[in-house]
Amino acid sequence: MAESLLTLDDLAVHFMVGSAFAGGVKTLKAVDGVTLEVKAGECLGLVGESGCGKSTLALAIMGLLLPTRGLIHVDSQQISGSTPPDRMAMARTVQMVFQDPYASLNPRQTVRRTLADPLRLHGVNDKAEVEARVMDMMAKVGLRPEHADRYPHEFSGGQRQRIGIARALILKPKLVICDEPVSALDVSIRAQIINLLLELKDEMGLAYIMISHDLGVVEHVSDRVAVMYLGRIVEQGGWQEIFEDPRHPYTRALIAAIPDPFHRAAATIAKTKAKGEIASALNPPPGCHFNPRCPMKADVCVADAPFLGTVGPGHLAACHFRDRVS
Repeated sequence: MAESLLTLDDLAVHFMVGSAFAGGVKTLKAVDGVTLEVKAGECLGLVGESGCGKSTLALAIMGLLLPTRGLIHVDSQQISGSTPPDRMAMARTVQMVFQDPYASLNPRQTVRRTLADPLRLHGVNDKAEVEARVMDMMAKVGLRPEHADRYPHEFSGGQRQRIGIARALILKPKLVICDEPVSALDVSIRAQIINLLLELKDEMGLAYIMISHDLGVVEHVSDRVAVMYLGRIVEQGGWQEIFEDPRHPYTRALIAAIPDPFHRAAATIAKTKAKGEIASALNPPPGCHFNPRCPMKADVCVADAPFLGTVGPGHLAACHFRDRVS
């Protein structure tokens, strides 16, 4: 068994919003008690609707947001708590590929400088070594040597995302968080970027957290999947268990929403479809946060919040009726 590269224990990230002059101060629970593990070399897919807390969780792992409570361990080092993480060491362990490849790149820096600056910042001062590593990384992501002195606006969206991937990998991290890495790209380019990420994962021995609301992407790349709703993990397990035997009604609703005109009957879609819109994290429903939209709602769902219980080897679901969902 591979060792744990990342562990989260009851992680919460809350924000105080509003003021005493505008209806009072309220607590926005963006992430509310998440426990997760990512092993070396694996890809964990993190899925859920917009606003469920996926990106906030990623920023907390990166050390860019301070958690309200809970523990984060990366490569056996605690990065949460009263002692701030060593930013330089963190950058050599965890990196991020952002959703918008144009907004995440400095428009005044060439590709060469974008890739060389992190190396120099981390003590690689030999010009020949810097140049060799920049050219090697460009080749790995499918960029040609003549691209090195061009600026971001001179590239297509897919090429810019390749630059973003190269920047994330230039320091040889162990864990890469991919926050919707293909959602801003043309459909024809998405498969190329996903295949590139998979090739680099195998070649460099990387672990990924793949954040997406596109379950087709997650199914293709993930070893395990965690489903998030209003700041909580409601189901996690191997991709096959999640997609073939989902035990939380929210997971079933997400899967039912995948277009499949050849195999899924309309009656099945209607039975599993979630009602209404996602609630606000400022005022989440009591008990199970999904209960206002759930087709299986019962009194216990409002009274008590379900815990993540085991339904099979490595398969957990936070539902009072997880053993009845089939």
